[in-house]
Amino acid sequence: MRVRNKPWAKDKIAEHPNIVIQNPEEHAGHWHHLFNRQAPLHLEIGTGKGKFITGMGEAHPDINFLGIERQESVIVTALDKCLDQQLNNVKLLNADARELTEYFAENEVSAIYLNFSDPWPKNRHEKRRLTYHTFLAQYQYILEKNGQINLKTDNQGFFEYSLESFSRYGMLIRNISLDLHRSSFEGNVTTEYEEKFSKKGQRIYRCEAVFRDE
Repeated sequence: MRVRNKPWAKDKIAEHPNIVIQNPEEHAGHWHHLFNRQAPLHLEIGTGKGKFITGMGEAHPDINFLGIERQESVIVTALDKCLDQQLNNVKLLNADARELTEYFAENEVSAIYLNFSDPWPKNRHEKRRLTYHTFLAQYQYILEKNGQINLKTDNQGFFEYSLESFSRYGMLIRNISLDLHRSSFEGNVTTEYEEKFSKKGQRIYRCEAVFRDE
């Protein structure tokens, strides 16, 4: 999707360093200090405009949430939502998800959310998919024991690829849904994309993946 450039986004992000955290590598191992409390840390990779992470922050005040989004012109909308809702348990990173092991200590994160990630359908772009094995290795490092990856997508091909990738990596896959909005799953918090696709009658695929104990 083409993103409309917002030349003022960088300045606005810089005005709120308490929400959009600068130099995330400096906080590895002690993110709880920024939230002023000890609580499970959940991470959304590809936060987009922030509907999901702010919705989760509101629904689960006992959890600390971090959202990563690389594009300044997108994350600034998530920043607006954080400001509007005045959530103390949601913070953002304008950073690259390929550097997760620089931002988090080993076993520091309790759960990861991959919501409507770019499927990169061409074979030559496989390494860019967020469920490619090099990304899984990063997730395994930062996730605590029994921490899980929560995946949602509207793209059947990407979903099938991810299931196979999880399986090849030796992960336990559970709670697979081939049509989330017609399932019995409770507590679903939607994203902007999810609402758009669901209104068109498209299926939403979901699963959870857990790294097995070695």
